[in-house]
Amino acid sequence: MVTRRSNATLDTYLLKVFCMLMTERSVSRTALKLNQSQPAISVALKNLRLVFHDPLLVREKGGMVPTDRALAILEHAKVALDSIDTMLESGEAFDPASSRQTFRIGSPDYLAPAFAASAVARFRREAPHARLVLHALGPDFDFEQSLAEGELDVVIGNWPEPPDRMHLSVLIEDPIVCLMAADHPLAARKMIVDDFRRVQHVVPTPYSMTQRGMIDTVLTSLRIQREECVEAQSFMLAPYLLPGTDLVFTTTRHFARYYAGLLPLAIVESPIEFPLMRFYQLWHARNHHAPSHQWLRHLLGDCGRAMLV
Repeated sequence: MVTRRSNATLDTYLLKVFCMLMTERSVSRTALKLNQSQPAISVALKNLRLVFHDPLLVREKGGMVPTDRALAILEHAKVALDSIDTMLESGEAFDPASSRQTFRIGSPDYLAPAFAASAVARFRREAPHARLVLHALGPDFDFEQSLAEGELDVVIGNWPEPPDRMHLSVLIEDPIVCLMAADHPLAARKMIVDDFRRVQHVVPTPYSMTQRGMIDTVLTSLRIQREECVEAQSFMLAPYLLPGTDLVFTTTRHFARYYAGLLPLAIVESPIEFPLMRFYQLWHARNHHAPSHQWLRHLLGDCGRAMLV
């Protein structure tokens, strides 16, 4: 703890508030992210201004923007928080049963609901006092920066080529199937490639503008063009569009199995030999050795292996 002439003190709480303020550039959003009240964050910002003798955030036409002094401090603040986290975690064993830590996992909406449900159930059993935040990823979300800055602890995804700048492990390997209405004509017989070409497909809006998904990549390599009749804004919506229509949705088996248990749907083997869809968990070197994060990654790995049984 460092004391300044203003008699204000700089501690880890203020450092966390400072870093979040620099990211969100909003007192209200910072309060929401840190599970604090807006008055508490306003007081923290006032103390930070006293510590650093600088307004740190100033109001402009487009909103709040950091001062040059704040931007210069930011990298030092992140390094300081990383050092404190490492110091606190490396010397103590992690006890999930008593932990009140907040864990943050980022994932897209095409993750199998059964996997997410099993992970949450086990998290609640083992760490009943801890908090879990599931963050939705989108095409414009910079997950690598969020991992590097500690905003997320783990990111789950199925990149054709996972980023090589992160640690990773395979969580799930899932075959590709076709999902359709239970009374669809193709549900009663074996589907062939010509059927796949001819049938009307529902497809999700592309998750990434810069990286093509595995299914599209394989279809392109085989010069197979499907009739994309309906584009849905999310994977979760697509199964609900199938009953009563002639549409087909190509997805992973565990995802399809979950919705086939809720809706009048049929799962049909894909006539195209897609490779297994691999879902990875990624994490940054900053928390690679932290016992609490190792526990979380082990939990996710166990839930992924249980999906294969």
